[in-house]
Order: sequence, then C-alpha cells, then structure tokens
Amino acid sequence: MEYGIFGIVILILDLIALFSVWSSGATTATKLLWTLLIIILPVLGLIAWFFVGPKRARV
Repeated sequence: MEYGIFGIVILILDLIALFSVWSSGATTATKLLWTLLIIILPVLGLIAWFFVGPKRARV
C-alpha cells in the first residue's frame, strides 16, 4: 500500500513539473524534451527538472 501513496505523490509532482515546464519561457523544443523526459522517466525526470530544468523568475 505504501507504494500506491508514493506513486500518487510522484504523479502530482510530475504534473506540477509539466505545468511549470510549459509555462516557462523556454523554446518549444526544450519544453517538448523536458516533457518527454518527465513522462518516460517520472522519478529521474522530476529530479533532473528540479536541478537543471527551466527556471522561473524568482521574486
């Protein structure tokens, strides 16, 4: 049962990452590559996006 909760958390974080990628100012090709990475490798893609993905302006 604990893996089900982990899966839901990863799914929610991946959706947040995808929304952030597509709302960023990156090129369409970059957005598409990040989207594919996050969808194909959900955990590794999420970690990579967090550290090196498109950044939004911080206030």
